[in-house]
Amino acid sequence: MQSQDVAPRPRPASAAAPGPVVDIEQAEAALVEHYPRLVRLAYLVLPPSLGRNRRVLTAHALTQRTLPRGRASGDTAVLPAQKTATAGREGDPGYAYVRLRLLRMALEAARPLTFRAWPTRAQLPPLLPQVWGLRLFPRSGGADELALDQRLSALSAPARAAFVLRGLERMADADVRTMLAAAGEEDPAAALAEADAVDTAEGADALLASPEFDPCSLHARPTDLVRRRQHIKAAVAAAAAVAVCGALLGMPGDGWGPEGAAAPPYAQNPAAQAALDPGKLTLVPAGAWESSARTDFSVWPARGALTGDKALLRRALAVWARPGGTVQVSATPGTPSGAPPGPPQLLYAGEVDQSRVVLLYDGLRIARYAEAKDGGTQGAALDFARVDGASGADADALVLGRTDGNVRYLTAPWVRTAVVRDLLKSTAGTTPLARSADGVTEPFASPALQTGACRSWNVLELTDKAGTRLSTDLGELTPARLTSGRPGRAGDASAADWAPLACSLADARGQGVRAVNSWSYARQSLPDGSGTAEWLCTRADTWRGGGPRVLAQFHAPGQRFGAVAAKAENASACGSKDPHVLAGVLWKSVKGDWYLLAAGGEDTASIRATGGVSGAARSNLLAVRAEQGAQAVLKGTLSSGREIGGLR
Repeated sequence: MQSQDVAPRPRPASAAAPGPVVDIEQAEAALVEHYPRLVRLAYLVLPPSLGRNRRVLTAHALTQRTLPRGRASGDTAVLPAQKTATAGREGDPGYAYVRLRLLRMALEAARPLTFRAWPTRAQLPPLLPQVWGLRLFPRSGGADELALDQRLSALSAPARAAFVLRGLERMADADVRTMLAAAGEEDPAAALAEADAVDTAEGADALLASPEFDPCSLHARPTDLVRRRQHIKAAVAAAAAVAVCGALLGMPGDGWGPEGAAAPPYAQNPAAQAALDPGKLTLVPAGAWESSARTDFSVWPARGALTGDKALLRRALAVWARPGGTVQVSATPGTPSGAPPGPPQLLYAGEVDQSRVVLLYDGLRIARYAEAKDGGTQGAALDFARVDGASGADADALVLGRTDGNVRYLTAPWVRTAVVRDLLKSTAGTTPLARSADGVTEPFASPALQTGACRSWNVLELTDKAGTRLSTDLGELTPARLTSGRPGRAGDASAADWAPLACSLADARGQGVRAVNSWSYARQSLPDGSGTAEWLCTRADTWRGGGPRVLAQFHAPGQRFGAVAAKAENASACGSKDPHVLAGVLWKSVKGDWYLLAAGGEDTASIRATGGVSGAARSNLLAVRAEQGAQAVLKGTLSSGREIGGLR
């Protein structure tokens, strides 16, 4: 904590008097000397809805614009009455002047934009300073700082200013009223009364001087590098397309005119034109799912505070139909990203963190449109996920947004409770997940965004009248359902089923996965008598049907996680159509001897190994002595006489 930021609290005064007229040299000297404190003051007064990066840049921009334009300001500096003759910061007319100017601009920046008046310069994104390719934000504080920031975010801008002037500047209430009135606030008394509602426990004022609120001591992180690269490539491709089209239009012959061979996009196409009309969106009533025989996205009601915002919905539909070069478009594998064939169904429209989000459904796909709350369609994102055939557990939740490593869901109307469970701590219980009246969950840490070592794996546990189900975020709009059991007879999984396998789910991220099943297909006594090992097979099936990913894992006693024995893509093993699997692993005993261990499902009648290791067994289990690093080829024979190969 910086000691110069916390001054002794003065005794209350009943009045404040204006100080002298300030010239530019006085103001500049005060600005340079007290710059960190002034930027902190602006950062605290600015609305948290701007986001931490823009809030930092705006605080610096406003502070740097506090100097008078002429040699003299023409304004008087508002000083606390008892401080006009004192030395130091509070007795400096230059500091008082720039502080008043800064407060006035910060309050202007916090006012919402309206169509009735032109925005002031303070309400617009700062021209300077600008940082390209980086996000800047102050260092994170502790739980006390986070709690204070949440309480301040609930206040109006004048109330935040009153609270900060009291706590950071140590001003008496009478001086705060005078300062707010000089800054243009019409009702300073109401601002003080609102600030009184904030819990000011012992030490709360000192928290304002903590690193959490210091916009001069910053962390830097890159913006989304993948999307930025895609943006540049899309811009280059768009420029090339414009150049080619321009050349073609300049050539003689048929073009895009009314009589040309290629009409303008959507010309004379009633279905496509209707798909762009927000008034024709399908809106399902709130209680329709209760009387319907279906439990899929078609009976989700339209939810969110912005379902009546026609301008937002029109933008979302237009971007879906024809995304421009600045739109960041993504789609899960096998998902078409073209325009809707007709008016889609509206599932959600509302504000999520720092974005406006719209979820739409056309019977085949979920489309998520997101734009910044303060930036319009600039930098908008459009994401697609295939959901054909979704029903019941497959239609329990959709991802609304991901921010700072956290994920937030919109749950189905039939979901009764939602909790979070860490699969790697399956015995530790669950954490309740609060939801809004619209079914929007509070954010929690997403395994799809974690990097480094796998130390936790959070899953979403939803309960309705049909039971409890586990789902996990794999980087898609739809979470993947977790099941357990023999293929074709699998049911909802428990946390214990997935505890030794959770980290292997990382292999299925970003693949358009619909469900992942775990199957304990064999148990094998180890040849050195050290216990019994378990053979497990996990299969990640996709929405598109193709591209399943299969992992065979060997779980030795005493090991927390299983070892991957084999993996395959586009394999039929462990699936409902072909519930058979055979896999092997080289294993070192406690005594140091090496063995080839192999196992098949219960319907495997015999196994033989050839190549670097030779051996056979007339059962579904094989254990043969081997050399370290030996390579073997496995073949199995089912009880039906059919041969299967080992999974590789």
